[in-house]
Amino acid sequence: MKQVDKDSYNFHSYSHPDRWVSYYHQLDSVLGLSPHNILEVGVGDGVTRDYIRSNTTIPYTSIDIAEDLHPDIVGSVTALPFADASYDVVCAFEVLEHLPFEEFEKALREMKRVSRRHVVISLPHFGPPVQFMFKIPFFRAIKFSVKIPYAQPHRFNGQHYWEIGKKGYAPSKIRAILERHFTITKEFIPFESQYHHFFVLEKKS
Repeated sequence: MKQVDKDSYNFHSYSHPDRWVSYYHQLDSVLGLSPHNILEVGVGDGVTRDYIRSNTTIPYTSIDIAEDLHPDIVGSVTALPFADASYDVVCAFEVLEHLPFEEFEKALREMKRVSRRHVVISLPHFGPPVQFMFKIPFFRAIKFSVKIPYAQPHRFNGQHYWEIGKKGYAPSKIRAILERHFTITKEFIPFESQYHHFFVLEKKS
C-alpha cells in the first residue's frame, strides 16, 4: 500500500543536508561494486536514479508501488516481477521499514533471489548519537560516533512500521536476520547522517 505522497519530497521539508550525505553513500556503495546493471527498489525523490542515468552508462531499473513517482515498473518488493539473478546489484534505501516487520525477511528473500551477487540497503536507526570530531590543518579529521541505547517503543506514524534501535528491533536482531541470507561485507552509519544505517550484503549460496 502506498504510504508516501509525492508532495512529501518537497525540497525544503525533505532534502536536509544529512540526507544528501546519505545520497553520496548510496551511490558510493552501489557504484563501488562495479555493477553491470542495477535494480533500485523505491524511487523516492529520484536523486540516486537521476545521477546513475546522467553520469554512468550502467543500465538502471526502478520499481515502486507508487505509480505517481514514475518508476520503470510498478510493483512490490515482496513479489518482484523479475527472473532469478537478473541484476548485479539490488538496492533499497530507507524503504524496508515501510513494510510491517513480518514482511521484512520476505522482502530480503526476493531481493536476494533477483540479485546475482549483491544487495545494498539502508534502514533508519533511532537513537541519540554522541559524536566527536577533531581536525587540525594538514591532517585528516578524526571522527568518532556512538549511538546511546534508548529502546523506546515504536509507534506507527503512517510510514515507518519499525526502526532499528526501537524496542524489539535491536541492531543484533536485524543483523541476525540479514545473516540468514547474506554475508555482511560492510556496515556503517555515516558520521554526518546518524539516522541512516547502511548494509552492503553478499548472497549466500
